[in-house]
Amino acid sequence: MEGKTISLSFLFLSLFAIYVSSTSLQYQTLLLHSLPLTQLQSLDFDAQLLSGDGSDLDPDNTLSLQLHHVDLVSPSSFNATPHALFKLRLQRDAYRAKAISDLAAANATVGRRAGKPHAGGRDFSSSVVSGLSQGSGEYFTRIGVGTPPKYVYMVLDTGSDVVWIQCSPCKKCYTQSDPVFDPSKSSSFLGVACGSPLCRRLDSASCNRKKCLYQVSYGDGSFTVGDFSTETLTFRGTRVNNMALGCGHDNEGLFVGAAGLLGLGRGRLSFPTQAGRRFGRKFSYCLVDRSASSRPSYLVFGESAVSRTAVFTPLVNNPKLDTFYYVELTGISVGGARVPAIRPSLFKLDAAGDGGVIVDSGTSVTRLTRPAYVALRDSFRMGARDLKRAPDFSLFDTCFDLSGKTEVKVPTVVMHFRGADVSLPASNYLIPVDSDGTFCFAFAGTMSGLSIIGNIQQQGFRVVFDLAGSRLGFAPRGCA
Repeated sequence: MEGKTISLSFLFLSLFAIYVSSTSLQYQTLLLHSLPLTQLQSLDFDAQLLSGDGSDLDPDNTLSLQLHHVDLVSPSSFNATPHALFKLRLQRDAYRAKAISDLAAANATVGRRAGKPHAGGRDFSSSVVSGLSQGSGEYFTRIGVGTPPKYVYMVLDTGSDVVWIQCSPCKKCYTQSDPVFDPSKSSSFLGVACGSPLCRRLDSASCNRKKCLYQVSYGDGSFTVGDFSTETLTFRGTRVNNMALGCGHDNEGLFVGAAGLLGLGRGRLSFPTQAGRRFGRKFSYCLVDRSASSRPSYLVFGESAVSRTAVFTPLVNNPKLDTFYYVELTGISVGGARVPAIRPSLFKLDAAGDGGVIVDSGTSVTRLTRPAYVALRDSFRMGARDLKRAPDFSLFDTCFDLSGKTEVKVPTVVMHFRGADVSLPASNYLIPVDSDGTFCFAFAGTMSGLSIIGNIQQQGFRVVFDLAGSRLGFAPRGCA
């Protein structure tokens, strides 16, 4: 059977080679920017958000968050080289991708659920910047928690539901950039009663002296445990009251830097589900190009989140797991030609909840099922055969030595979703991995049936989550 699969892959690749040899491949120019030589810097706080309630900082007086692309590294890594930091980021990214795949597989087996608003209310908006010097695949947002608000960094994550923050007293807390939140100093903090409807929304809940306790575990062994509560979140001048919030007293694993996590998934306890009534269940973000870290962009909630230039694909429901944003990927083109071996069946979400394709803000590198990745990689190698090869780097097996060059021509890559063709900028799939001119093809294969569209491939697009219309959109050059 394995030999038959290899033969079929070879046949499809041969057909692709014959096709491209008789036609002109489409190329685009990649301007080369290696990783900077600057050492890792600690998080810079947004002084504007730390002064007063911040309402005077927003000319439109809209509800706002400050979003940063930052590093998930320990203090001992502050003097690490860009090469080492990038490798660390990829290792942590691999943990996350495996955890997502394991979760999807487990829920397809047991049918676990992850943790009808009307349109209206004011829009939310926030600036987005890249933190290339920190080397992270995560994006952080600055949120005020409690009354009076204490501003902290929270991870922005469309692959998670529960909103949680580290709280004192700590049984065990990891290192974070801000002081640990003290719920006893907030007048709006309220514990959730055990057995209440809100407590029953949790997938994993227990009781302690009639108080509802939550627990969120991740596939890499990380977990957070504590009191389930409601609390006020403040976004510059605007307060969002009574948000379900995990107040974690025992938080262990690979967490570092941020105070907690803002879950933007599709589940019952996510921020979009809880607060969707305020913004019509529509939000979007643009994760800026890591090579243009000084250029800001925006995270937007509300009607203005829907870009006029976006192309949309329907969201696909997985009845076994409601957290992730599933879409239908039908194929991929390289150099203007569809790769024959990349068929829609490779990405099919079956009746048991296995397989499929999700769009995730927290995973950096796009993972494709192994047969699809091999076909994509081989097609790209063929189109880029004039570029000097370099040794593999971490999970990347297609790298090039582009030292001494300022620009190169690379084959185009287009991802074909149902109803939406998304043409990727060259910088979204050939990325620097060191300061010496090594660039790698930024896709990877997975033995899991689940494929993940990561944030490297999303950068520069405004990605629109229109939950009211059950669709997801991509708008090119959406960070302006």
